[in-house]
Amino acid sequence: MNYYGAKELAASYRTVRKNTITIADEIPEEKYGFRPSPESRTAGQTLVHIAVSSRLPALIHFEQHRINFDGFDFFSIIRQIIAEESVLRTKQEIIDLLRSGGEKFASLLESASEEFLAEAVAYPAGMEPPTKTRFEMLLSVKEHEMHHRGQLMTIERMLGIVPHLTRQMQARAAELAAAKANS
Repeated sequence: MNYYGAKELAASYRTVRKNTITIADEIPEEKYGFRPSPESRTAGQTLVHIAVSSRLPALIHFEQHRINFDGFDFFSIIRQIIAEESVLRTKQEIIDLLRSGGEKFASLLESASEEFLAEAVAYPAGMEPPTKTRFEMLLSVKEHEMHHRGQLMTIERMLGIVPHLTRQMQARAAELAAAKANS
């Protein structure tokens, strides 16, 4: 029995993307060019990176249904993603890209069968582990977004914005404290 399948994977991915979009909405457009260090992506580039990076696993798993990476040109795809990050977009265009790309990928996840998620995909020779399941590889897309979302939350703090998840937690703590004081 699988306790976490395609529907749960898609739902959790949608939750992560919803939180990313909230951050994208809260950062003022004039701050999308903010770069926390010279070698870092800007806030806008990070958001575009998140928006387009699911294209690689969509290609690998859903379009090409690869069982290994023999002959796969990772660097060509990475160059395309980097080029996408460099395209100047408005805040609304980036948010639209996050919404449309997120829902497209979530729909792919939702459509996956247990058999599909259980398939092993062989990594290039010398990589450890030598294989991973599609499930693990697709779960890593959400983990990748959460990694970059953590960077965006740090950027928010550097810009003087308290991240929405922190504000929500603070509000719940205040409600609990008020309820305890009134009991």
